[in-house]
Amino acid sequence: MADNRRWWALVVIALAQLMVVLDMTIVNIALPSAQADLNMSDGNRQWVITAYTLAFGGLLLLGGRVSDLVGRRTTFVVGLLGFAAASALGGAATGSGMLFGARALQGVFAALLAPSALALLATTFTDPKERAKAFGVFGAIVGAGAAIGLLAGGLLTEYLDWRWCLYVNVPVALVAFAGAWALLAPGERHPDAHLDVPGALLGSAGMLSLVYGFSEAESRSWGDALVVTLLVAGVVLLAAFGLWQTRARVPLLPMSVVRDRQRVGAFLTTLLVTIGMFGVFLFLTYYMQGVLHWSPLKTGLAYLPMTAAMIVGSTQIAARLLGKVPPRALMVPGLLLAAGGLAIIAQVGVEPAYVSHVLPGMLMLGLGMSTTMMTSISLATGSVAPRDSGAASATFNTAQQVGGSIGTALLNTIAATVTARYLTAHVGPGVNPRALQAEATVHGFNVATWWAMGALLLAATVAGVVVNAHRAPTPQAAQERTPEPVDMAK
Repeated sequence: MADNRRWWALVVIALAQLMVVLDMTIVNIALPSAQADLNMSDGNRQWVITAYTLAFGGLLLLGGRVSDLVGRRTTFVVGLLGFAAASALGGAATGSGMLFGARALQGVFAALLAPSALALLATTFTDPKERAKAFGVFGAIVGAGAAIGLLAGGLLTEYLDWRWCLYVNVPVALVAFAGAWALLAPGERHPDAHLDVPGALLGSAGMLSLVYGFSEAESRSWGDALVVTLLVAGVVLLAAFGLWQTRARVPLLPMSVVRDRQRVGAFLTTLLVTIGMFGVFLFLTYYMQGVLHWSPLKTGLAYLPMTAAMIVGSTQIAARLLGKVPPRALMVPGLLLAAGGLAIIAQVGVEPAYVSHVLPGMLMLGLGMSTTMMTSISLATGSVAPRDSGAASATFNTAQQVGGSIGTALLNTIAATVTARYLTAHVGPGVNPRALQAEATVHGFNVATWWAMGALLLAATVAGVVVNAHRAPTPQAAQERTPEPVDMAK
C-alpha cells in the first residue's frame, strides 16, 4: 500500500477501535437518564453494561478466527455496519428489553470489529519504524478510549439526550466504513481452512460463562450459587476448549499463538492491567460525581489530562523507544509509574483533592499505562504468522475484556465490603449520617484502589520475568520462520 494510503488507513482503523473502546464507558454516565426514561429497575439497569460486555467478551475468539477465514477487511466492514445498526436500534429503544438487546448486538459486532482492526494494523505496517508510530497511535486510542467515553457521555447527556450516546456511533461507523472500503486491502483469505465448530462452541460458552459470572458477582456476591456455578462452568469449559485445541485439525486458537513466551507475557500483563484499571475509572467517576457533586460534563473534562498523558506516552515515549530498547524496559517502568499514580489517588479524602491527588495520579497513570499497553499490543501481534493474526488479536482483546470484568466485580466487591464495615464501626449518636456515608464511601474506594495498585505491581513482575525479548518482534520474523514453541523455563 502506498505510504499516504497506509497512514489514512491507520486513521480508519483507529476510528473504529475508538468507537468500540469508548462504547464500554460512554453509556455509564448516561445510565441514570436512560433508567428514568425507560423505567428500568435498579436490579435490571446493569444489563445496559453487562449485555455489551457479555456478548463482546464471549465472542471475541470466534470473531478473531472469522476474520482470518473470510478476510479482515470484509469482517471489519461487516462489523462497522452491524455496530452502526445496533447503535441506531439502541438509541431508538422504547423499552428496557429493546435497549438490552441492542447493546448485546453491539457486543456481537464489536467482537468482529476489534480483532480485525488490530489484525489489519499488524499486517498493514511491517516496517519497524512505521510500525512503532502506528502502534503508538493505536495504543493511545486503546488507553484513552475509556476516558474519552466518559467525556463524550457527559457532553452528550448534558447538552443533548442520553440516546445520542448511542446515535453518535452511526455517523462515525459510516465514515469509517467509507474509508475502509476505499483504503484497506481486502486481506488474506484461507479457503482451505475450516471453522472449528466444537472449539467455537466450547470457547464462546466458556468465555460467556466466565464474563457473566464476574459481572453478576458485582451485584450478587462471590458466594452466590449462580455466580459460583457460572465461574466453575467457565473454567471447565475453557479447560475443555484448551484440550480440544491441541487435537483439532484447524484450531480456533492455534497453539503457536499461546506458546510464544513474549505473547504470553503480553496477554498476562494486559489481563492484570485491566483488572486494576477498570474499577479505578469507576471509583474516580463516583468520587467526582457522588462525593464532590460534579456534573457529568465536569467529570468528563477532569479526565482530559489523563487522556493527554496517554497520547504523549504512546506516541512520544513508547513509539520512539520501542525499536531501540527491550520491551520490558518500557513495560516495567511504565507499570511502576502507573502503580505510583494509584498510590497517590488512594489517599484522597472527603474534601476536594483533585489538584493535590487526583490530577498528579492521573498524569502518572496515563503516561505509565499508555507506554505499557502500546508495547503489549506490539508483543501480542508482532511475530504471529499472518494467517493467525486475527486469533492473536482476539486473544489480546479477550485478555482486556476478562480483566475488565474481573476488575469491576472484584474491586467493587472490596469497596462495598469495606464501606459497610466502616459504617458499622463508626455509626453512633451524634454522627452526621450523610458525612459518615461520604467518609465510608471514600474509604472503600481507597482500599480497593490499593488492591488495584497491587494488580499493577503483579503485572510489572510478570512483564519483568516473562518478557525477555531484546527487541519488539516484527511481522517479517513470522514470515521468515514457522513459529516454534518457546521453553518458558529459559
